[in-house]
Amino acid sequence: MILITGGAGYVGSHCVKELLSRGRDVVVFDSLDQGVREAVLSEDFVEGDLLRVEDLQRAFDRYEIDSVMHFAALASVGDSMRNPQRYYENNVIGTLNLLNAMREHGVKRLIFSSSAAVYGDPDLVPIPEDHRKLPKNPYGRTKWMMEQAMADYSQAYGVRYIALRYFNAAGCDPEGQLGENHDPEEHLIPIVLDVALGRRDEITIFGTDYDTPDGTCIRDYVHVNDLAVAHVLALDALGAGAESTAYNLGIGNGYSVREVIESCRRVTGIDIAVGEGERRPGDPAVLVADPTRAMRELRWQPHFTDLDEIVETAWRQRRSTVH
Repeated sequence: MILITGGAGYVGSHCVKELLSRGRDVVVFDSLDQGVREAVLSEDFVEGDLLRVEDLQRAFDRYEIDSVMHFAALASVGDSMRNPQRYYENNVIGTLNLLNAMREHGVKRLIFSSSAAVYGDPDLVPIPEDHRKLPKNPYGRTKWMMEQAMADYSQAYGVRYIALRYFNAAGCDPEGQLGENHDPEEHLIPIVLDVALGRRDEITIFGTDYDTPDGTCIRDYVHVNDLAVAHVLALDALGAGAESTAYNLGIGNGYSVREVIESCRRVTGIDIAVGEGERRPGDPAVLVADPTRAMRELRWQPHFTDLDEIVETAWRQRRSTVH
């Protein structure tokens, strides 16, 4: 049985669907603070909080868990700058509680949802996994802290892990069963699409003076279904005896904020209104992955590599929520 923390959230729910489609036994653990009950696709569900040790105890006592995929984290750069306490409590203490529960119950395999935010402003683009880590916001710092903690737990207690450093998760389940439901929504593509749907007046570009071709931030957008497949491949690698490590997950190509807006205009056929604002603290100018190791060692191959195609899956799902 695989325990999925945060399995009612955006990436977690897509991963649950991928595992179930492959016949794996899955139990979802989620507080439903950020997640959505309707996104829990497994019949086995524990409503619980990582900060309550007794909730974890209940899950591990009830089910024969042999592996964990850990998605239950707060994940907004901007919010982490405003509310660092929440991030250190949830992302650090919560993850340590999970690691300790795994130790207590003899569970030795962990797939960890990490982030490109561990790198900060890169010296080299595309970014390889061995690039120096200098996160510039509390969110990134909590992810890097936990990667280091997992390395120590791996060496001392034999808990093997693979940390998957997402670049920008994007898109939605092409079958339309799952979507992206953050409150508040801070991901670029769904915000732009909400402007197209009339739910917002305009999209604000935060910072137009970055050292990039059009002055706006550049990001590597990786489809959520491709992320889900990578998690399954990583878990299979641990099952086959792989050692603890970390991998970048991205397509190896970056798009600026303006390019994403243009893609949304093409896909929707709507002239999306744009405003401009100051830079947000904590935002690196360019984050683009070098995903070579994941492709070589996990045999991972992203299926969605065209930005318009990624946006189309998000648009299809976003429109379906209009009543």
